[in-house]
Amino acid sequence: MQRSDLAIILPTRNERHNIRAFLASLPDDISLIVVDSSDDETPHIIRSTRPERTVVIERACNVVVARQVGIEAAHAPWLLFTDADVTFAPDYFERLAQLDTDDPRLGAIYGPKLSRDHFQGYYRWFTRGQRLFAAFGIPAATGSNLIIRRSVLQAVGGFDLTLTCNEDSEIAWRIQRRGYRTRFVPDAVVYARDHRRLKRGVARKVAHSSLRCFLLYFNLLPARWRGQDWGYWSPGAQGQPRAEPPQSPAR
Repeated sequence: MQRSDLAIILPTRNERHNIRAFLASLPDDISLIVVDSSDDETPHIIRSTRPERTVVIERACNVVVARQVGIEAAHAPWLLFTDADVTFAPDYFERLAQLDTDDPRLGAIYGPKLSRDHFQGYYRWFTRGQRLFAAFGIPAATGSNLIIRRSVLQAVGGFDLTLTCNEDSEIAWRIQRRGYRTRFVPDAVVYARDHRRLKRGVARKVAHSSLRCFLLYFNLLPARWRGQDWGYWSPGAQGQPRAEPPQSPAR
């Protein structure tokens, strides 16, 4: 995968404490599309820090709609979905360059999220879980480190706009069920810098994600619950857009 084949899609909301470190971890020659819902100086920081190869779309919407808006603005054949509270490992994009992506049935690539400071054990165990599920043919992708072929996104209809969280897991499963391959790349690492949800309780986060993903995977989540986040975007979990009524992106 060449860098020219890749564009990064980044939803932001009030990320002034995280965005400089995120931008510093990016190569200058990769396109960045930001969909911003901030009421702080986040978009100004982005424009002034990275004026080249960067598009900032200011739109008040939740994170799922923001990802879809980014898709509509992108033209690269591969789209990397990530979050502003991570940084890329120094060799991340070199690792991607070593991947063979010529197979048109390869629909999605995903990697782990680790930590260099707090909760390192949690992130290591989560990565082991990703590796285990991948061995059983079940992609366990996260929106912090997920790369999807743009044509495949179009073929499967993009993200599910009725969801307010777990949209990353859901689209990876949908891609696989449509007959495309997914691939876990354990050495393509991003590092978490902001652990607010874990600080609110590791057990709470694990229970929330496990239950919702179980229900989504087996299509047991009632339609009336799909737009509810069960406290995922509650006060204290700042940064990303909170749950709002789903909106359709401009086409």
